This record gives sequence, structure tokens and C-alpha cells, in this order.
Amino acid sequence: MSMLVNLSDRVAVVTGGSSGIGLATVELLLEAGASVAFCGRSEDRLASAKEALLRRYPQARLLAAPCDVLDPASVQAFAAQVKDAFGDAAILVNNAGQGRVSTFASTEDAAWMEELQLKFFSIINPTRAFLPQLRASREAAVVCVNSLLAVQPEPHMVATSAARAGVHNLVRSLATEFSADGIRVNGILLGLVESGQWRRRYAARPAEEQDLSWEQWTGRLARRKEIQLGRLGLPEEAARAIMFLATPLSSYTTGSHIDVSGGLSRHA
Repeated sequence: MSMLVNLSDRVAVVTGGSSGIGLATVELLLEAGASVAFCGRSEDRLASAKEALLRRYPQARLLAAPCDVLDPASVQAFAAQVKDAFGDAAILVNNAGQGRVSTFASTEDAAWMEELQLKFFSIINPTRAFLPQLRASREAAVVCVNSLLAVQPEPHMVATSAARAGVHNLVRSLATEFSADGIRVNGILLGLVESGQWRRRYAARPAEEQDLSWEQWTGRLARRKEIQLGRLGLPEEAARAIMFLATPLSSYTTGSHIDVSGGLSRHA
């Protein structure tokens, strides 16, 4: 899908870019002509994703590098790699990890600390590392992939919901602070989106659901969750919202969030 935007003069960075929403975002950025750097923890997945992308976009200016976003030194090294390869990044997509299923009673202190550290520092570390580059770029943008849980918490995901709410606030705070540098900061609020996590749940479905196809199983799930569009979202649908916020298409938008939940949202 063409986003009708030319990013041939832009350098974009996507964390968690080797699969799912991150990979779909990398594809759209390449399609728009950007130089793209993406990272992840698995070297095998990175190599596989890069190979597949280069088959589709043989002229792509593409960097894939292993990086642990929770390790400041690793992220600083990745930022230096990007600058050496392409110059200053103008777009940063912070694509955080999956959720934790737990209630207040079942979440131990170590799990709380792990969840809060993941959700906050997967944004803090990359933003801190790339901030000098973003400041040097014109029309710079940061996009944080967040969850609808930030404003519509679920009792069975108490730690993730609380951490996501904090990220929601962080996006607004960063937008205010960085506005003086001309850097826009926005986020998206995801509902249920097809992912490896949902594929694994489908593979482990109970015996009475073995005859259901993926479409039937996810359709039933969507109805049970009362998703108004009647299905799970696709990674590329989330990626399109990210692209809007990351590019001049949203040049007058900062400190905001786009709901990408198919109507799962019940908040005003």
C-alpha cells in the first residue's frame, strides 16, 4: 500500500523489527524510500528478515543489527552503527514486547519490576540514544507502540496494564519536552493483533477446538472479546498507523495516540 509520502531523504529506525508489527513497519518505510535500520535480539530472525526484505526491495538501504533495548550500551552501539551507515535518524519507532498475563494476586515483585523495566526502558534507552540524531534532523518523529490496556486495563493483565498506562503518560511528557527541538512524539494503542503469540495459542488450543481453522478460531475470539469489526487486526494495519505518525502526513500531531483496536475500545 503506498502511503503517498516520499522518505528518500529520511533515515528510520525500528526496534523489534524482525517480525510482526515491527517488520510490517520496516516494509512500509522501505516502500516509501527511507533508509531503514532495525534491530532485535535474535540474530537468526534478523538475518532471515533482512534476506526476505532484500528479495522484495533489492535496492534497499537496509541495516539489521542485534541489539538488546534494555542494555544502554547495546542501544548506544546500535545508534552509532546507524549514524555511520546512513547519517542521522529522523524517525524512531519504539516497538515494545508482548504482554504478561497475571492478576494482582499472582504477580510477584520480580515480575512487576521486569514488566515495568521492559515497557519503560524499551522506550527510554532507544530514545535517549537517538535523541542527538533526532535533534539534528528536520521534522523528526518518535512513535511508541503501546496497547489499549493503557486506557482500558484488564484484570488478568494487571502489571502490563499499569506499565502501559505509564507509557501513555510518558509519550505525552516527551512530546511536551521535545517540542522545542521540533521532535514530534506520538503512540498507537493496539487491540488484538495477529502475532506469533496468538499463533502459539491457536496451536495449543483445546481438543474441542481442534476442528476450527485459524479464521474460525480468531473470529470466535473476536466475538467473545466484542471486537466490533469481528476479527483480529493485521500487523500491516498497525504499521499504517505508525507510518502516519512517523511521517509528515501527521505534521501537526504530537502527544497523541491512534486507537488501532477494531472497536475493542470502550473508553470515550
